[in-house]
Amino acid sequence: MSSLTDRYVTATLRTVPAPRRAEIASELRASIADMIDGRTGAGQEADTAEREVLTELGNPDHLAARYADRRLQLIGPRYYLVWWRLLRTLLTYIPAIVGVAAGVVKATVDGEPGAAIGAGVVGAMQTAVQIAFWLTLVFAVLERTNTPLNLPEWSVDQLPEAPNERQVPLVDTCASIVFLLFAIAFFPWQHFQPWISGDGSRLPMIDPALWSFWLPVLLAVLVADIGLEVAKYRSGRWTWPLVAVKTVLDLAFAVPLTWLLLTDRLLNPELVQRFEWLREGGTQDLARATVLLTAVIVVLGFIDSAVKVRRHAA
Repeated sequence: MSSLTDRYVTATLRTVPAPRRAEIASELRASIADMIDGRTGAGQEADTAEREVLTELGNPDHLAARYADRRLQLIGPRYYLVWWRLLRTLLTYIPAIVGVAAGVVKATVDGEPGAAIGAGVVGAMQTAVQIAFWLTLVFAVLERTNTPLNLPEWSVDQLPEAPNERQVPLVDTCASIVFLLFAIAFFPWQHFQPWISGDGSRLPMIDPALWSFWLPVLLAVLVADIGLEVAKYRSGRWTWPLVAVKTVLDLAFAVPLTWLLLTDRLLNPELVQRFEWLREGGTQDLARATVLLTAVIVVLGFIDSAVKVRRHAA
């Protein structure tokens, strides 16, 4: 049976360049022997000394990497910060752009507006995966080939200005505005691209008669919400006037919506007649659930914004 030293040397030499194996084997055996002699000279058993020495040297693959000057990371510190900065920048914009484009194409060119959101999400996710894979592969190759990037050296002139403390980051503002735009687009979409019933006729979900007053009012409130998001971002934080405006706008949307639901005026009467569960009390169940959800959203929104004002004042 081979000794532990023989097995350790063999395991180390497996991944070092062939021309250097003899040299490394001699050097490694000599080092191990010296370390064992030092321990046995102090009165330790030879077998115990050998095992402890090899344990101290560590994993033979790590030792082989040091002998071969081979990195044990995909992207090392030389390129990591550049890779990470570029990856974040690309993932911030490109998947969103591709997702929106895919959704628009699905809704317009393919004529499938109902599948637009799914197509957009899938397109964005696939794009993000492709960006992460190919960018990481490129930097891994640069790492292995020691290719210089010739980037300028860092200097103190590159230090950014100390930012003002913001409660309202740009990402949150953009996400809120995108959501509001989708909400605004829903009203004309459900009217001009309505459900198709079994007999081929098109049925808007919302009563078309509401376009004479209530739907424009709700749309105006949503547009005002976009203005509030912009004002909130420019302010950089929540203030009591902004909380008051938000509460007024939330109520301006929630109260008419609640009234229309509870009085059976929101849904298209023809659509209600097509579905048995809606005819047999389903509209009231739907109204109560929607009213409860709307009330929770309004109350939680007020509490969240008020807490942020109090926290900033403290």
